[in-house]
Amino acid sequence: MSPLTGRPTPYGRDHLAALARAVDSFGPSVDRATSWGQRLAAVLTAGGRLLAAGNGGSAAQAQHLTAELVGRYRDDRRPFSALCLSAETSSLTAIANDYPVTELFARQVEAHGRPGDVLMVLSTSGHSPNVVEAARRGVTGGLQVWALTGPGPNPLTEESTEALCVDAPFTSTVQELHLVALHAVCAAVDVELGVIAAESPATRGVDVAAGPSRTMLGDRA
Repeated sequence: MSPLTGRPTPYGRDHLAALARAVDSFGPSVDRATSWGQRLAAVLTAGGRLLAAGNGGSAAQAQHLTAELVGRYRDDRRPFSALCLSAETSSLTAIANDYPVTELFARQVEAHGRPGDVLMVLSTSGHSPNVVEAARRGVTGGLQVWALTGPGPNPLTEESTEALCVDAPFTSTVQELHLVALHAVCAAVDVELGVIAAESPATRGVDVAAGPSRTMLGDRA
């Protein structure tokens, strides 16, 4: 009950229910994210680069991803080249001042991307014009363009090399599962590099379909 109105406040439970429904169908998406991480490891160790871009909350998640690669995800390893185009404030404001908004990320893709590099683009709607144009410019430049979106198909999936679509009605739910996908990518990179084991202590005893075991959840009965 709300302490202000005295009325029921179901929103938190509704949010959790929407997330649970989306998680139930997310298994194939985890497999795709793992495949991306395996291939990204090969790109990065060969001297390639990851570029990432998005708007709003997706911009924050793009920066989260690049931080995990330049820093570390779980255990120590060498740093890799990863740039968040949404965080390049001087470039963004200069481009916005002189060019159409659709050029915000696309021009940076042209500047920093090289054939074989990876461009990760995030848009919960899949309709953001500046993200769609970045994907288009990336494909033209020979980059592997991987899109994280909400329900597809949409303009971004059509312009990208591959896409991971979250089938959920709320932006918040899509973003929450995008973060899961990004962490799956990072984990797969580290597994490919031998930094973490394919089956780590954190996952032993867990059935992905059934969830954590009672022992792992701290059942002391």
